[in-house]
Amino acid sequence: MLTQQDLKQIAQRGISEEQIETQLKQFEMGFPFLKLEAAAAVGHGIVAPNEAERRQYVDSWQNYKAGGRRVVKFVPASGAASRMFKNMFAFVDADYDVPTTDFEKKYFDEIEKFAFYDALDAVCQKNEGKGIKALMNDGNYKAVAANMLKAEGLNYGQLPKGMLLFHKYDDGARTPMEEHLVEGALYAASNGEAHIHFTVSHEHMGFFKQKVAEKADGFAKKYGIKYDITFSEQKPSTDTVAANPDNTPFRESDGSLLFRPGGHGALIENLNEIDADVIFIKNIDNVVPDRLKPETTEWKQVIAGVLVTLQQKAFDYLRLLDKGASDEELKEIAMFVEQCLCTDPKANKVDADYLRRKLNRPMRVCGVVKNVGEPGGGPFLTYNQDGTVSLQILESSQIDTNNAEYMKMFTQGTHFNPVDLVCAVRDYKGEPFCLPEFVDKATGFISSKSKGGKELKALELPGLWNGAMSNWSTIFVEVPLGTFNPVKTVNDLLREQHQ
Repeated sequence: MLTQQDLKQIAQRGISEEQIETQLKQFEMGFPFLKLEAAAAVGHGIVAPNEAERRQYVDSWQNYKAGGRRVVKFVPASGAASRMFKNMFAFVDADYDVPTTDFEKKYFDEIEKFAFYDALDAVCQKNEGKGIKALMNDGNYKAVAANMLKAEGLNYGQLPKGMLLFHKYDDGARTPMEEHLVEGALYAASNGEAHIHFTVSHEHMGFFKQKVAEKADGFAKKYGIKYDITFSEQKPSTDTVAANPDNTPFRESDGSLLFRPGGHGALIENLNEIDADVIFIKNIDNVVPDRLKPETTEWKQVIAGVLVTLQQKAFDYLRLLDKGASDEELKEIAMFVEQCLCTDPKANKVDADYLRRKLNRPMRVCGVVKNVGEPGGGPFLTYNQDGTVSLQILESSQIDTNNAEYMKMFTQGTHFNPVDLVCAVRDYKGEPFCLPEFVDKATGFISSKSKGGKELKALELPGLWNGAMSNWSTIFVEVPLGTFNPVKTVNDLLREQHQ
């Protein structure tokens, strides 16, 4: 099935023939749905700390940072903003010239509220000889939208989301990249330095680095810190081969194999290369203006405090196991694993080996918010490959929609995953874990796409906060809805939280 030319193409990407054969087999076999025990809820997998507990966790985090620990803020920022503007691309191509849909009307009625208004007005003046208001008065709404989207204008249809102007300030508008620099200074800085890592697509790397270089010094002076800002790209070796509907390799017109990015799960490789004791993970578009940052800052410290508190207990128990724990001590450790780490052994024998396996692994604390109907995954108690039950973040595609009981759990789940994680990635001896070893490879996704008018199947690796972290210790903490303010469409920037 694979030609010599294929093997050469595969080798150039750093992918083995065995990996391709495995991927083609996965297209053929599909991925199993996950077996669920229950949706997580407060008191059953989700912790809701009271005010006194929150203060204690913040203190624990501050004390931890004071101990000379290395903390990194990891921001997946490689996604293009094109999906944000789907409605506006449709308007530019529509067979009508004035705003017609509710979305289009809202965009133009409130256009002056966008942080990019002044920049857009300037490119309209340059390209059209008229500003936004004059163009709209002439009924030339499409010129305004086109200047926002197209390369000769702001090029927002192709730029990464992190480079768009999101928020207005007296001293100018800010991009999400800048807001993450500020966040890093507020809760992730240690020893006077904020380590921030952006994952960026290859085509935008130069532009992204340039913009960071322009802005970092100003924020460093403002917050009295130094920045250590690093970048990485999704590795070609994590791309996956595309398949035809009959599960044979999809080929380009020149006969070569088509490879596609493996999804955000590929970033487990990038995460694995981060030198850190603790890593915060947050999506590029989930940022707020400074006036709303105190709540975000407090809760980031709360979940970090939960992490380091539980990690210290796990480390103490691992050292006790090294010495040889008594039967009473084994019972105490088992209670910690079951009650604090929410891992139910089920049919597994609970002995020192089992407890060591469940304690000596990466740990993450995930902030979850009350479900308000946003699309995406949620927190569940799920069966693992070894028969145990533990906490996982699931996407709808991992659930058997024909199972009425599971669908009820999913649709009636009380909480949602906003991708708000803090991770501990070293073991009790101070050595970094090899994170790819903790991926559940049976939790990938297959989706239907097309290329050049031809149908194809695309394979996504286990998601970064889904299957890629399946075999981590996971704790869910309820955080306020105010800490979750994603921007999925351009009109989301008109929400009060982004004004």
